[in-house]
Amino acid sequence: MARRKKAAPPAEADDSEDWMVTYADAITLLMAFFVMLVSFSKVDLPMFEDVQAGIAEKIGGVTERETPIFTLESKMRDILSESSVLPPEAVEVSFDDQGVVIDFAAGYFFEPGTIKLLPGTQDVLGGVYRQLLEPPYDVFKIDVEGHTSDLPPPANSAFPTNWELSASQAARVLRVFLELGMRPEWLKASGYADTQPKVPNKDIVNTPLPQNQKKNERVSLRLHP
Repeated sequence: MARRKKAAPPAEADDSEDWMVTYADAITLLMAFFVMLVSFSKVDLPMFEDVQAGIAEKIGGVTERETPIFTLESKMRDILSESSVLPPEAVEVSFDDQGVVIDFAAGYFFEPGTIKLLPGTQDVLGGVYRQLLEPPYDVFKIDVEGHTSDLPPPANSAFPTNWELSASQAARVLRVFLELGMRPEWLKASGYADTQPKVPNKDIVNTPLPQNQKKNERVSLRLHP
């Protein structure tokens, strides 16, 4: 009877390619992350910058965080705070999911019920434009938005409704940027009348709130890449 051959001892596992498992996991996670980003209909730019900078800091050890939206907001605050034309309550700088938003109170920008700019306001717009000439903001666009309160235009106004007034005021500001040399395809003007108030025009018993109405009468600049 033939003797049974002894089975060969199992080969030692080759762990020289274990790194590929980790690498494949990382690639899969990155792919899932970018698929999730693409699936969004609108990306919140400030949040995206914050997440992007955090990833760079954790993975790459980068401590200097690049956040153009936050930096532009800070620079615009400085530029507009140095202006002697507009008081602090006439300007508000913030950001939304698209970019930086600058709200100018219409009462400090135009003569009531008109598109006639008050003295010095073109210089303020010039300061905004000059900042957008600097990289990386030289690829930013400006959406100009006109807003009113629920009060109708003054009786002597050339505009019968707030729709015409808000759209015309936005177009007048846009024309300033055109005259300064901004590319027409990077500009847009829109009028919203009283459909997008920042604060309620009236209280819960329908009493008008004059301070809120003045705050809702504004021209907004939306700066976005």
